[in-house]
Amino acid sequence: MTIRETFEAAKRAGDLRAMLDAVPYSKFLGLDAALADGELITTMRFAPHLIGNPALPALHGGTLGALLESAAIFELLWRSETVVLPKTITFTVDYLRSGAARDTYAHASITRQGRRVANVRVEAWQVDRALPVATAHAIFLVMRD
Repeated sequence: MTIRETFEAAKRAGDLRAMLDAVPYSKFLGLDAALADGELITTMRFAPHLIGNPALPALHGGTLGALLESAAIFELLWRSETVVLPKTITFTVDYLRSGAARDTYAHASITRQGRRVANVRVEAWQVDRALPVATAHAIFLVMRD
């Protein structure tokens, strides 16, 4: 089954896990996703290989960025008509505080969805959603069937 067919089947079945499992990097990051009050929340389960600064310990900034970008892509795949992986045009991350050695959550909001381009805002937090560890703004090229 191709990745496109996997996404189509996952969307029809409402199976977020199948969508995540279709992307090998999401397995490496330990990503999970769930719908909570209509919001798609992407979770990066803590694992020692995600640490960038063992002295603190703190999550590597690249893993936080990957969580943010993945949350944005999965939000687009879940909410829009496309089943083709969106292509990143720009992706800007604001690192606000160190990410501790614990699970990290992310939520993406599509701020504008055009025919070919989508703008997405993402925030990541750990214990308190009001205290994000990082935020991002992304612009994606989206392809319809």
